[in-house]
Amino acid sequence: MYISTVEDLQAFCSRAATYPAVAVDTEFLRERTYHPRLCLVQVATPDECVAIDPLALSDTSALEELLANEHVLKVFHACPQDMEVLLHTLGVLPAPIFDTQVAAAFLGERLQISYNGLVHAFCGVTLPKTESLTDWSRRPLSSKQIEYALDDVRYLIKAYDVIRCRLEAAGRLSWVADELRPLTQRAHYVVDRREAYRRVKRVNSLTRRQLAIARELAAWREARAEKLDIPRKWIMSDEVLLALVKRTPQSAADFRSIRGTEQLSEADVDAALVAVSRGMRCPAERLPEVHHARKSPSSDVESVSDLMYALIRLVSERSGVATAMIASRDDLVDYIECPERSRLREGWRFELVGTRLDDLLSGNMGLTVKDRRVEIL
Repeated sequence: MYISTVEDLQAFCSRAATYPAVAVDTEFLRERTYHPRLCLVQVATPDECVAIDPLALSDTSALEELLANEHVLKVFHACPQDMEVLLHTLGVLPAPIFDTQVAAAFLGERLQISYNGLVHAFCGVTLPKTESLTDWSRRPLSSKQIEYALDDVRYLIKAYDVIRCRLEAAGRLSWVADELRPLTQRAHYVVDRREAYRRVKRVNSLTRRQLAIARELAAWREARAEKLDIPRKWIMSDEVLLALVKRTPQSAADFRSIRGTEQLSEADVDAALVAVSRGMRCPAERLPEVHHARKSPSSDVESVSDLMYALIRLVSERSGVATAMIASRDDLVDYIECPERSRLREGWRFELVGTRLDDLLSGNMGLTVKDRRVEIL
């Protein structure tokens, strides 16, 4: 069903609210805007699939209520971008949620399995990719486009049923819930303008004073791009921002001498100069700290972490939990250097590998090779 009227939306959401779980997906565009533009919302129950057109609806409150309904689990695949666009456009962060991409990693699949890979693995279906480059903002949508979009939830609800049953049998549903908890927090999707400078390319090459200027300029760029609803790079590229930081222009003429500022209005230039000045006047005690790139571990630490990684891979093979989900090599170095602050000492990770890592590091356990396979001594 294609839903473009408030009455149809209300009727569907009333039916959907009677199910314990519904599958949700979105289609959006973000190439020309600051925030992603929501173009379509697909929802599936075990009995029906619908494509909801937010561009045609004058009132989406019924959908908002469904997404916020605490008694209905919302099933996504790779949910962060969907959650972000729904929060921005509808003002609601879906809850409770289940992410099949995360969950599949606890059942032997790779950490970032694609949706097509998930459907093939858990439903035995191979999906077409014919509409993957569709401009979802154009209307009308063809029946072929709508069917393509509905496949994203039609098979998602089926895959969820299979995944949930396998997780329950393995006693790992709570592990998935722990891993998803950060994704249910609004702070995960809200941009802190004062921290935007940390994402500027090559920002770690700057001094603390230059970082203060970059912080002010990047915050101004975020605010301006959001107000105009255009990509931040259309206001000013990272390269131009760094050039301004290093040259610290004092006048509009100095500012305009930097290539890549031509598109800015006089008012924009004045505002950017104020930001530069604000960074230059930042008190010493409030200057940002320099975040240097992580130092390479010593040869001894690297050797120990290699041994730990071999253990992690062995545990992954036996448990079916993706190696990358359990720990990265940086996690292992952190565990060696500061174990009390390591995430490997918390929750399901500690249950799965924590005591084994402790035994390995204390010399109470070893690894050997039998028949070309790593085994625990």
